Amino acid sequence: MIVKNTYGSSVAFTVKPFGKIPENEFTGSALQRKKQKPKKSTKAKKKESKDKERKERFLSVRSKRKIRKKITCFARCYKRLSFVTLTFLNKVSDDEAINLLRKFIDNAKKRSDDFQYVWVAERQTKNDIFKGNVHFHMITNKYWKIEKWWNYWIDLQLKNGIEPRKKDYRPSSAFDVKQLNSNNIRSIASYVTKYVTKNDDGFKCQVWNCSKRVSELYTDFYSTVEFTDQFKRMGAILKELKNTDRKNPVINVKMIDLNRQTLPLYKRLDDKNNAVLKN
Repeated sequence: MIVKNTYGSSVAFTVKPFGKIPENEFTGSALQRKKQKPKKSTKAKKKESKDKERKERFLSVRSKRKIRKKITCFARCYKRLSFVTLTFLNKVSDDEAINLLRKFIDNAKKRSDDFQYVWVAERQTKNDIFKGNVHFHMITNKYWKIEKWWNYWIDLQLKNGIEPRKKDYRPSSAFDVKQLNSNNIRSIASYVTKYVTKNDDGFKCQVWNCSKRVSELYTDFYSTVEFTDQFKRMGAILKELKNTDRKNPVINVKMIDLNRQTLPLYKRLDDKNNAVLKN
């Protein structure tokens, strides 16, 4: 039996269906992806792009799980994070919105030595005038000079033809920033749960993305059952789900309470990811 661990959960499974124990201790990093096949021609890319635009995209259960893991690992690497919400002055199409977001991120990259982020798209529900309008939530490691970047975000929209309903209207809520204490994993998790795991909206654009460095962070590591036995002795197992289906390799899933006592046990994952960022 082998255990796959990430912050707050451990999945024990039998290796019999696979025939061997995974070769790498750590997993979940973009660095482990196989080399891509030769790039398609520009014509083929355009056709594929048009086909994708016609279909709505959703956050799958797998994507939500991946985002949650990436954000948690991201938070373990930086002392402070910012939660940024970007909204629009008027009704926009999904394509217009994603285009402006990319321009905003490109500008932030140019003006920052180390700009890391994860962003997720969401539909507005409380705004009756622009109901269903897309807006973006972004967790970053950047300290934002709010007035400067608020003005830039509004001016960027105006420059690209997004005019407010009332002339010279510059809503303060268009660029909203909240500081997050990355030491408080529970507060990070609450944001992730609120804006990511409950997000079932469809979009005609990319639904989420992250910076290259964040994509390279490892999210899981393999261990023996001795690792999870430590949580048992500490009384830190919040919930355990056992599987009785013999055809399923998963034996059980343990939900772990993340606190000052348990977090040091994930040091191997912290060290691995800090090494990734340094390199």
